Amino acid sequence: MSDLSQNLSLTDVARLAQAIRAEIGKAVVGQRAVVDHLLVALFSRGHVLLEGPPGTAKTFLAQSFATALGLDFGRIQFTPDLMPGDILGSNLFNFQTSTFTLTRGPIFCEVLLADEINRTPPKTQAALLEAMQERRVTLDGAAHPLPESFMVVATQNPIEQQGVYPLPEAQLDRFLFKLRVDYPGEAEELAILTRFGQQSGPPDPCAQGVRAVTDAATLAAAARAVAQVTLAEPVAAYIVRLLRSTRDSADLACGASPRAGVLLAHASRARAALEGRDYVLPDDVKALAPAVLRHRLLLSPAAEIEGKTAEALVEELIDRTEAPR
Repeated sequence: MSDLSQNLSLTDVARLAQAIRAEIGKAVVGQRAVVDHLLVALFSRGHVLLEGPPGTAKTFLAQSFATALGLDFGRIQFTPDLMPGDILGSNLFNFQTSTFTLTRGPIFCEVLLADEINRTPPKTQAALLEAMQERRVTLDGAAHPLPESFMVVATQNPIEQQGVYPLPEAQLDRFLFKLRVDYPGEAEELAILTRFGQQSGPPDPCAQGVRAVTDAATLAAAARAVAQVTLAEPVAAYIVRLLRSTRDSADLACGASPRAGVLLAHASRARAALEGRDYVLPDDVKALAPAVLRHRLLLSPAAEIEGKTAEALVEELIDRTEAPR
């Protein structure tokens, strides 16, 4: 892959994405829309929050994703007693050498699964902020860079309320997408039962035949190719109008930040590239806007009383905002 990784065309990027999909499909049944969004996040250097009921293969999907990428995978099980040092690591004094030695935490990887991230207090969640935004970790005043391909895939359960903490707005804003992982359809559930019902123990992507089809250098080249996709001024203006409509809505107490617009632009380029185009269409923006905006909007008290949802309001704003032709 070393020669290929030097210079990738958009055709190469689309072909690579299809190869990754195929590998994940060896282990994960269904969830095509979630996998497609994970690929968009991968090629636009974004982080993803997966939300769904327990037992819907969120963790297994993240493991299969990392395996297909050939990247170093790390996992942190978030619990109420987890401390920032358990994530980042610490400097420990070595009595033999009379010096401090850095003990790296599990965050020093390429794909990090933050499992049940909302089960730990905001103080511990904040340990991820610098890593997700700047891809580095600061310990005792010294900055330690993370890999260029560093990506957080976090999970949370929407139905368990005891022992969970809401994610602060600053934390939520670091995630490119919030994706819904729903129950499978009847045919998909039968396929899951057929595939895994005869096996004992936890599912293993490698045991299902998932193999690495790329590496960090190739993924970096793909990200550079995606960055060259054209975002025309009318489409950029459309993104701005859509963002500003969230701030003007009486149903929303807090709208989307400028960071949301930048991330939506990056993601739209990636989606265009995965479809083999070197330019962004308004349809790319429309397709990704719900996943980009749903976790960034805060409903007004009146909207909450009326039973409105951020998801429905995003769709309404997309319909009302004029798109370029």
